[in-house]
Amino acid sequence: MAGERPPQPPCLPDFVHVNRYWDRTHKTWSAKILPGEYYVTIQPDEAVATTLGSCVSACIRDKVFGIGGMNHFMLPQKSEHGSDDWMDSATRYGSYAMEHLINDILKNGGNRNNLEVKLTGGGKIMANMSDVGSRNIEFVLEYLNTENLDVEVQDLGDIYPRKVLYFPATGILRVKRLRTMHNDTLIEREKAYQHELDVQPDSGGVELF
Repeated sequence: MAGERPPQPPCLPDFVHVNRYWDRTHKTWSAKILPGEYYVTIQPDEAVATTLGSCVSACIRDKVFGIGGMNHFMLPQKSEHGSDDWMDSATRYGSYAMEHLINDILKNGGNRNNLEVKLTGGGKIMANMSDVGSRNIEFVLEYLNTENLDVEVQDLGDIYPRKVLYFPATGILRVKRLRTMHNDTLIEREKAYQHELDVQPDSGGVELF
């Protein structure tokens, strides 16, 4: 039957908990990740999706073999007591988010020399909120510089929430900038995620459309 969706491709064993759905607009199976999650795929016809406010997503793939994925993370809020302790925790958490994504790509057949990196997110989505987005951006750029990984494309900062769709097999990254209003669900989700980090901080080319 014309237009019928194909069977859902198998996912890697570590990611069976991630919600996957049929994207009718782009006619592809897609994995939707939430704050604190990441997803890696070896499938040639699977995308990874998320919605970002002040969080950042790194989209990384082996550009030769098409193995790749995306994360969605935020650093803990800066502590009022002991900035050095906060920085240590924040660095550990951010490094955890990046290392798990990269290591899973390599574990499933990727080669570090072939890695292609694209970044998006880190918006200041509410004027009265602290600019945690800028800290997330600063961290991820410094991390990649330390790891000698070049950023091919970045769409970072500004005031917009972003709807993100990434195709690891081809490296296509699509970002839709959303209106700053009518995003209560996104804001509440990020606040809840931020609270989890504060309680236990160690856990853990662009086409516009």
